Amino acid sequence: MAQSGDQVVDQIAQLNAARNLVLGDAAFYPQIVNGVLPIIGAHARVELRRWGTEFLAETFASPAFATAQKEQLATNVLHTVRSILELPERDQLVLKNIVQTAASLYPLVFRYIINHPEDKQSWEHIEAIKQDILRRWDSFSYPVKLCCIKFAQRVVLVQTHGLIADPRRPEHNETSLAIVPRNHSILSLPSLEAESSGLLDRILSIFQEDASDPILVNATLNCLATLIRSRQSISNKIISAVLNFLPARHARSPVTPAVRVGVKSMERTTRALLINIMKRNPSHPLVSKMQQHIERLMQSRIEHVDETSRKRGLPTEPTDGLDAAKRARLDAETPPVIKVPPLPAGRISYAQLFTLTEDTGLSSFDVKQLPADLLVKIVVPLLARVDQSSLNQVVDAVRTRYQTVQKQQMAQRQPAAVEEDDDYEPEYQPMDITSAASDQAGAASADIPGEQPDLVSLGPFVLPRPPPLSEDQAADAGRGAVARVFGMLGSTTVTPNPVKGQGQQLGFSRLAGSTFDRDAWVTLLTRLATRAPSGLETGPKPEADRRRPRISDSIRETLYRYILEDFRGRVNVGIMWLNEEWYNDRIQMQVAASNRTDEDEEVSVALNYDPWVLRLLDGFLPYLDSRDIKIFIRFLSEIPEVTIPIAKRIASLAKDPERVNLCVQSFMYLIMFRPPAREICLDALEEVYQNYEESRPSAGKVLSRWRPQRIEQLQAEQTTLVNRTVEPHHPPSATFANGVRDPRTAHLTNSQSSSDTTVS
Repeated sequence: MAQSGDQVVDQIAQLNAARNLVLGDAAFYPQIVNGVLPIIGAHARVELRRWGTEFLAETFASPAFATAQKEQLATNVLHTVRSILELPERDQLVLKNIVQTAASLYPLVFRYIINHPEDKQSWEHIEAIKQDILRRWDSFSYPVKLCCIKFAQRVVLVQTHGLIADPRRPEHNETSLAIVPRNHSILSLPSLEAESSGLLDRILSIFQEDASDPILVNATLNCLATLIRSRQSISNKIISAVLNFLPARHARSPVTPAVRVGVKSMERTTRALLINIMKRNPSHPLVSKMQQHIERLMQSRIEHVDETSRKRGLPTEPTDGLDAAKRARLDAETPPVIKVPPLPAGRISYAQLFTLTEDTGLSSFDVKQLPADLLVKIVVPLLARVDQSSLNQVVDAVRTRYQTVQKQQMAQRQPAAVEEDDDYEPEYQPMDITSAASDQAGAASADIPGEQPDLVSLGPFVLPRPPPLSEDQAADAGRGAVARVFGMLGSTTVTPNPVKGQGQQLGFSRLAGSTFDRDAWVTLLTRLATRAPSGLETGPKPEADRRRPRISDSIRETLYRYILEDFRGRVNVGIMWLNEEWYNDRIQMQVAASNRTDEDEEVSVALNYDPWVLRLLDGFLPYLDSRDIKIFIRFLSEIPEVTIPIAKRIASLAKDPERVNLCVQSFMYLIMFRPPAREICLDALEEVYQNYEESRPSAGKVLSRWRPQRIEQLQAEQTTLVNRTVEPHHPPSATFANGVRDPRTAHLTNSQSSSDTTVS
């Protein structure tokens, strides 16, 4: 017993719900496809087959569905596709979707057979599908023929030799004969290459026909662009066939406007194809011929088809009336102007909309009282004698009335719609979970060989509820989500700097999810790490909770590593993160102070700014050099607070003589433009001046301006220390161990002896 129309409508509604599910999350494609295959098979009704074939074509063409998963799923649908294609019924929509599905399946199954030569049945299925499509190509209707051209292009693309991008990673190379082993048990390279050559000749044969269809020619030209770009071995053959094609010579006679439009479309598509080839490869050997052919295309269109260059004929007078400017001179009768009464106020009925007379008797007459045959006898002769100008005025008047009423209704609905949007809350009606048992029973009965799929009723599709996650699983899921978001940062674009007067970048008040650029994702991550756990980390914690890593710490650790991977390019990320940490620390301290009373113990607040800024400095300071002075000064100027440990980290740069200038200039900037940190930086610079001699010329200039008395004191202490170091305490020895006098110290010994003699 066949299914009723209501059952089919219900099944299609449920199938559409499953399609919406996979459109939201591509991970459900394998489960949904395997579930609907028994329902959309060859024994199903034509409505279900139309839906099923369209869903399969959409599935294997979806960019959201991974190619590896498509390859695993492709072999499961081959039997269903083949059985539908071999049906004697020729439904155009089903055949169109099946050929599109086959065009997407062929490269996937071909690669699967390369890696799994033992699966001969899958190769037999795809071969039967290919031969059936190619055999019935010419008998198909035009929409299906267009899909056949795409299928043939995919077959030629797969069964020719392509480029090998990386021989060590065959899974990253495109599907072609170049990745097929020579000793493959199923795939024979000579036969496949010969088949592709013959199929390419069949595709190009449309350019040699006497009368070519413009739709098929344009579809063929669009498919050839991919073959020319990716298959160098056959590109010259394709270009030569295109160069021998002149659309104007293939036009059908007589030359009607439809033929003229078709020739123009073929000429423009051919010209676009050749121009695209020349742009991609300006040094192509056939560039000069392609340029000549483009000029020849335009010339042939003008000679054979286009009549725009010919002399224009005399204008003809209008047959349905005269121009308003000529009526006075030609003494023509002007049609009377019909007076249209205004519409009454309030709600308007259809009768009032179409009533253009002010006669009360005519407007109140009920036409339904007259029999239909009498109305036909009256209306038909009356319409034959109606003046065309009067009819146009009446139609325009009714149209103007309708547009006015429509605008009034839209103006009345707009405020109500705004009020409804403010209070709108979608009603969530969960599906009946108990119907899952009926789904399982229906799926089990569909697998029975004796049962027909038409007898199986498809219940509402309900996914089973996932099991609850433990704390460790939830933490792992959170870390995985954070890792995926950081992976997206590399693919997103950077927000361009706004033009002056066209907007500004907001600070803490900006919405983190307002844009989907890199800054928005970084802002979202930093606020997840800082603001989301605020208030949850205060107070005493159990020992087990202290040892368990928090999701906020995981985000901070990932941010730290992300910044250090390219500090020079990601300094903005570090500045944004540290500002969020400092802001969150201050807010937490204020909240803790306001909640604490005199009797309560002091609540400890975990501060994150100080340890993370020091750790970040320790991470990139060893890699800074004198060329990074702008980046380093910008970092120091935009972090929210400069503390004593930060100043000590800056002072440590003076240990390297090549980075003394970087250290002194950083301190000088902070002293001049950050007054709250001025004394801290001056103390640190004073220590640098005392400990590192290479820094004294540049550091002395800064200290002489801000601490002149102290620099004079330091210079005096340095002078005293130098004098004490240079003054000798004991005269050097004037003789060697063997009694021989040292000539280098002879003058010292003589002068000393003379002075001793004088004193004595």
